Amino acid sequence: MNSDQKAQLERIAGPVSRETFDRLKGFEALFGKWAARINLAAPSTLPQLWDRHILDSAQILPLAPAAQRWLDLGSGGGFPGAVLAILLHERPGASIALVESNNKKAAFLRNALAQAGAPASVHPVRIEDFGSQKYSADVVTARALAPLSALLGLAGPWLTEGAKGLFHKGRDYRREVEESRDAWQFDLVEHPSAIDAASVILEISGLKKR
Repeated sequence: MNSDQKAQLERIAGPVSRETFDRLKGFEALFGKWAARINLAAPSTLPQLWDRHILDSAQILPLAPAAQRWLDLGSGGGFPGAVLAILLHERPGASIALVESNNKKAAFLRNALAQAGAPASVHPVRIEDFGSQKYSADVVTARALAPLSALLGLAGPWLTEGAKGLFHKGRDYRREVEESRDAWQFDLVEHPSAIDAASVILEISGLKKR
């Protein structure tokens, strides 16, 4: 076991069992194999997969310590949704739904999460179509999916019903927040990223259409 990587993970996500760490390492290895065949992430970021994608995803978990029902929109190669799914293995009763319309990526997610025994379901549909299925969520996540104003529209079916949004955003996030306030009212908490000093996690609650 790579003790340095486990220590990194625990600094960001809190205590993690050896079994969960091993599941994440298994996910990392499987991701590398599939990424050689299909586009799961930007090729330039693959050598830094653990830091750039896995740890960056894991930092979401402590921001909602009591949340049981999670929803990840536009899951892509599994960030943050698949990483959260593996970590939620240690939170009894917790589960996450991953929505990814690309069938090849959805196939990877199903394979990887089944291998990890993660409490997750994968839905290969458009987010707009999944929004009509009345899935209840405590937390909605998304990473590199859309500008914030559009993202709030996609997540609206859950955020307007009381769910909290936890969204990765880059250095231009302040402009996105201001543009979003033209159409939406919401409460905002900015969490500095533990991985990238130029990035944040935006915690959004109380969403209402103007």
